[in-house]
Amino acid sequence: MKIVDVRCFKLRKQEAISEDFWEERLSRPVDIYERFRNEGPKVLGGTTTLEQNFVEISSDEGFRGIFGPISDNVANIITRDLKRLIIGEDAFAVEKIWDIMYRYQVHGRKGECIIAMSAVDCAIWDLIGKAMNEPVVKLLGGPVQEKVPAYASMLGFSLNPKEVSKRSLEVVEEGFTAMKWFFRHGPGSGPSGMQKNIELVKTVRDAVGYDVDLMLDCWMSWTLPYAIKIVKKIERYEPAWLEEPFMPDDIDSYIKLRRVTDIPIAGGEHEYTRWGVRELLKHEAVDVLQTDVTWVGGITEMRKICALASSEGIPVIPHAGWTEPSQAIIFSHPQSVCPMIEYLLKFAIIQQTFNKEKLKPSKGYFYAPRKIGLGFEPDMKWLT
Repeated sequence: MKIVDVRCFKLRKQEAISEDFWEERLSRPVDIYERFRNEGPKVLGGTTTLEQNFVEISSDEGFRGIFGPISDNVANIITRDLKRLIIGEDAFAVEKIWDIMYRYQVHGRKGECIIAMSAVDCAIWDLIGKAMNEPVVKLLGGPVQEKVPAYASMLGFSLNPKEVSKRSLEVVEEGFTAMKWFFRHGPGSGPSGMQKNIELVKTVRDAVGYDVDLMLDCWMSWTLPYAIKIVKKIERYEPAWLEEPFMPDDIDSYIKLRRVTDIPIAGGEHEYTRWGVRELLKHEAVDVLQTDVTWVGGITEMRKICALASSEGIPVIPHAGWTEPSQAIIFSHPQSVCPMIEYLLKFAIIQQTFNKEKLKPSKGYFYAPRKIGLGFEPDMKWLT
């Protein structure tokens, strides 16, 4: 089955979104500078234009694989650089296609070039699934698990203590047994910011108790002295993990923090390919690996990463900006390798804007996918 065309297309529509949809934002590495630190959450509000790009790969047998959404920059990389490399290739030769793309982009071994490769790879797997009339998870050897617990990722919710308590209880009532909250403050916010971070942890624990796993995301915004000081103050609340405390390349700080705290350290969301992951594993920098299937190199590369992590006894719980590819990986591995799946409560609404069917957990669980390919279909009536 030969690849005969690769195209990117855009869907666009007007939609009314509440002005307070994004109630709060997370801390960011750039917040060390005051001009950025004082910025509020993104404001949508009123009638907003929503648009998303998708990539479509066609075969000579009439099957089409689709993946998205992707950014404008990623779409440009695909059409400018990757398209001509893979047309004419056997769609089933995923390893060959991946290697061609990687070798061609030797100056883009991280970031958007790898994200573009990820999009192409996922679209090819969707194409293969449709050609074989099987879910991708089955082609990967699954499903190994029939259901996997989801954790509620609370990005964008208010950090007002009363609202935190209310939302935490609500997600527990929905069946979630784990949740992740995002710190708003880093070192630049001083002692008052640190106290607010600690208050967030205490508020959640006071609301839901200790039978619910609590994860905490720093989004690469802390320094080692700040992290050491704060972990000593929140260890009593037994976090399930502390996520991305440092910039991705600061592996030494990950190592040093692990030595001084009992809180498991998670990371790898912003790492790329098996070679980047190997550095984290080789240096014993993380307790939980969070590479994103749609960023790290796609399904083809993520299989290798899961093998690397499993050989070191490190669980893989992917960052899940796009749920269907994560499902394909997670449900094709045992619980010891992939024990949980992330579900971003607010972001999933935006991410699935153009999906004909919206994917969400049922009573805190996702179930093994049975739909053909990756299992999603964009609504083409919004094609621009």
